Amino acid sequence: MTTIDAHRTVPTDVERLAALRRMKRVAAGLLVGAAVVFAVSFALQDEVPWLAYVRAAAEGAMVGAIADWFAVTALFRHPLGIPIPHTAIIPKRKDEIGASLGAFVEHEFLSDDVVLGKLRSIGIARRLGGWLATPANAERLTAEASVAARGVLTLLGDDDVEDVIERLARRHLFEPEWSPAIGRVGARLVAADQQRAAVDVVLEKAEAWLEAHPEAFGSMVSDRLPRWMPGFVDRLVDDRAAREVLAFIRTVRADPGHPLRIAIDRYLAELADALQHDPAMIARVERLKDELLASPRVREFAGEAWASVKATLDASLADPSSELRAGLASAVVEVGARLVDDEVLAAKVDTWLTDAAAYVVRNYRHEIAGVITETVERWDPRETTEKLELQVGRDLQFIRINGTVVGALAGLAIFSIATAVHALAG
Repeated sequence: MTTIDAHRTVPTDVERLAALRRMKRVAAGLLVGAAVVFAVSFALQDEVPWLAYVRAAAEGAMVGAIADWFAVTALFRHPLGIPIPHTAIIPKRKDEIGASLGAFVEHEFLSDDVVLGKLRSIGIARRLGGWLATPANAERLTAEASVAARGVLTLLGDDDVEDVIERLARRHLFEPEWSPAIGRVGARLVAADQQRAAVDVVLEKAEAWLEAHPEAFGSMVSDRLPRWMPGFVDRLVDDRAAREVLAFIRTVRADPGHPLRIAIDRYLAELADALQHDPAMIARVERLKDELLASPRVREFAGEAWASVKATLDASLADPSSELRAGLASAVVEVGARLVDDEVLAAKVDTWLTDAAAYVVRNYRHEIAGVITETVERWDPRETTEKLELQVGRDLQFIRINGTVVGALAGLAIFSIATAVHALAG
């Protein structure tokens, strides 16, 4: 059995074929049994008068069984291989049947009312959210998505990706002029006093480094003094110079209005303006950009960047315990929980899905239903007959069985009425 959901199962073709053959044997057995009863009762009815009623019932049963066998068989093939008119209906009219079935599905199942009514009634977002919120399902979805993503990475040619990266870099990084863009960004930063934070960081690092490495300043000044100066003077000069530089840095750090800060602000503002409006400055930046563009390192950078990204992604996607996989699974669970708990979000998702389904149904219902028609048209007539007989043949055998029973009852009733009328008339 093939499971559709928790409540229904669909038998396989092998199971259907076995059931069909079993019911055919039952129906045929009833016909043979009726024939045997008819033969015995017909032979003995003169000696045992009441057997005439049995003979009539058996006779009616045979007529009903044969008639319904003919009717059922005529749907799928010529009875006994004889090409009787209006038999083998399904093989002869399979294309019409397929077209009718497609039209029926299109108008009765793919209508806006049916599809949207069903989608609105089942609460897709809540159901989807409940499924996604289960960690096992989230991990399964993440695993399947990882396999698909790794497949895409494998299919992507390295040279093609590198070409794309290089083209994008050239188009979006190198073709536009750099200088005006850099100048505009710099002007905004200076206008917002963002450069002061950078100056503070530089001064802080310089102060900390000088305090930690006072010897690094040694001899920087004394080496420029005359050789005849005593050594202790050299050391005093070096120490004094180091203290003065350190004091100067501390003064600049402590005073937001220090002349050095003002000078730096003025220089950066002038530089930002020159980058935007000075043709000479713009030309210098463009020459620098052209030199960079001509460098083979641009192509190498594209290749190295893609190789690094690809290797990192592939390793993370392949490892079930990687942070990427864990993060994706966690995100899936979180999305599922939100769909379950957030009624507003669930309503929005339901609306999006129903609107999307309505668009598809409204614009492509004929194409969707056409799949049925085209599929049936491609089927071989014999294949079509076998497929349909497997689906409904078992139930049709009950028609033969019922025909046998009804025929027996009808034969018995007719004979009984005829006998009674004859007796009354005599």
